[in-house]
Amino acid sequence: MGVMVKGVTLVLGVAVGFAAAVPAGAQSVEQFYKGKQVRMLIGGGPGGTYDTFARIVVRHISKQIPGEPTVIPQNLPGAGGIAAASTLYTGTQDGSIFAALPRPATLDPLLSDRKFEYDAQKLKWLGSLSVETNMIVTWHTSKVKTLDDLCKHEATYAATGTSTDGVIYAKLINDWLGGKMKSVAGYKGSPEMFLAMERGEVEGRAGVPWSTVKSAAAEWIHDKKINLVAQLALEKDPDIPDVPMLLDAVKDPTHRQAFELLFMRLEAGRPYAAPPDIPADRLAALRSAFTATVKDKDFRSDVEKAGLELNLRTGEQVQALINKAYATPKSTVDLLKNVLKQ
Repeated sequence: MGVMVKGVTLVLGVAVGFAAAVPAGAQSVEQFYKGKQVRMLIGGGPGGTYDTFARIVVRHISKQIPGEPTVIPQNLPGAGGIAAASTLYTGTQDGSIFAALPRPATLDPLLSDRKFEYDAQKLKWLGSLSVETNMIVTWHTSKVKTLDDLCKHEATYAATGTSTDGVIYAKLINDWLGGKMKSVAGYKGSPEMFLAMERGEVEGRAGVPWSTVKSAAAEWIHDKKINLVAQLALEKDPDIPDVPMLLDAVKDPTHRQAFELLFMRLEAGRPYAAPPDIPADRLAALRSAFTATVKDKDFRSDVEKAGLELNLRTGEQVQALINKAYATPKSTVDLLKNVLKQ
């Protein structure tokens, strides 16, 4: 299957002229990055799809950044990306650190009363590699094989942190649709959760990206070892037209709006961010480098070999999506927050 880049016009001249615009005597972007080590935080454990994607970025983005710094990956899993986002937000602001963040990190500060050390709207978003469709999947021996079965049979679902998709979706489905889903949190990443399904520790996963299922469980799909129960997204993925949409089962308009708010972060896909106070010229350089990396034929070849898909969002587009989510009516946000606190 070839690499897919859809729905977006790639904008390359984001940083045109930024080097020439540096005031006399100031350090240029190239001078800053030349010979420097740049850290890229990865908000997930080793071996998962986020980690795979991020390490491909690491291999290719350096040559697109003026000065070609050495980019060092650093896994920083924890609480659905909160640890990585907080480190990015409170750490050095000079442009020598950026991060690959899981989607939950984009909306967690909006949907929780907990104190967060970062503001998602103030982070400087570099772009996203994909637009995702989340899935509910179960092992073939589970009694849960269809969307209707979620409300008929109790089953266990693997998750990482308590604020991640696998826990949030299960709770809302239980509370609003009468589901019988039991989340089992504490797994380190996607490989562990798939292994738990195979071993019979849990029966499925709720909120696993379709791209992850396709790449990590392709043989299971072919051999019918997993059930594709439902799509969790704003729009149906053309790859799986026969798998029902969860939204089609949500009749209450307020509940539907709340689910749509959660699904907005899927539009942000697999986002990358820089700290809030990064100098403007270095932000422009990193955004331009991110987009150029996605266009690079060697990068796209590596992504294809890994069985992954590209679905680019620019930094400006990710920023707009997040701002739209944070503009959701307070009544809907409060509804979600109250349910999630229970």
